[in-house]
Amino acid sequence: MTLRIGDIAPDFTAETTNGTIRLHEFIGDSWVFFFSHPADFTPVCTTEMGRTAQLASEFEKRNTKPLGLSTDTVGEHIQWIRDVNETQHTNLTFPIIADPDFAVAKLYGMIHPGESETAPVRSVFIIDPNKKIRLTMTYPMTIGRNFDEILRVIDALQTSDAKKVAMPADWRPGADVIIPLSVSSEEAKTAYPQGFQELKPYLRMTKIV
Repeated sequence: MTLRIGDIAPDFTAETTNGTIRLHEFIGDSWVFFFSHPADFTPVCTTEMGRTAQLASEFEKRNTKPLGLSTDTVGEHIQWIRDVNETQHTNLTFPIIADPDFAVAKLYGMIHPGESETAPVRSVFIIDPNKKIRLTMTYPMTIGRNFDEILRVIDALQTSDAKKVAMPADWRPGADVIIPLSVSSEEAKTAYPQGFQELKPYLRMTKIV
């Protein structure tokens, strides 16, 4: 299945290290950072699981729930979590899906045969409270994810939704934002009373207030 931005995230029920979950119920009124790993007891995955746990307060500030996946059993996950906590100096509490039959990995297109016939690549799905997929990223097995970027895009998506603006390259909280083309310059005078700078008719910058 090819999942695209704007699609409703396919629902599923799965066993996790925190018990049985149904995805749409798990999402509730939160955002979700849903991410896959090739396997338990592997080096890059161990650092990524640890980094996610270390950033628990950052995800919580953004009303975002991490949800991991690996095609191993709950028992193996629990043993692995001990290694993650020990080597990464953290306390991993978010759920990790057990997917030994590849059902969820296949549902979300996480198996890329050119990379592996059985192990998921490092997929990322940012899902909003409306259960919509808002962003996808895919990393190969040998490359760990950039968690600064994951937090940045969650900030960008949430700010864009709340303020009805678009984000320039490398945007970070506090930087100027872009007025969407759907808003005329006349409408912008009312919609953005803080004012804006028109660099070109199609490129108008303003500040978040």
